[in-house]
Amino acid sequence: MTVISTATLLLFLPFLLSLAGQGFMAKMLSLLTSVLALLLTVEPERAALAWIVGMTIALVSVWERIRQRFPL
Repeated sequence: MTVISTATLLLFLPFLLSLAGQGFMAKMLSLLTSVLALLLTVEPERAALAWIVGMTIALVSVWERIRQRFPL
């Protein structure tokens, strides 16, 4: 049985957040950046950059869904 560590879950946080968002492309890009961050964990600076890009994509996706549901 494989144990998933908390660090691995944090790396896939952009993908998990994008599932609540809108758009297929945002989900795929967030998944891609999460996998890239996991592969780059040997070099923490590059992994952090990939994670930040994924979080930005996911947050914009969620923001657009919220903005469309609750117009001002």
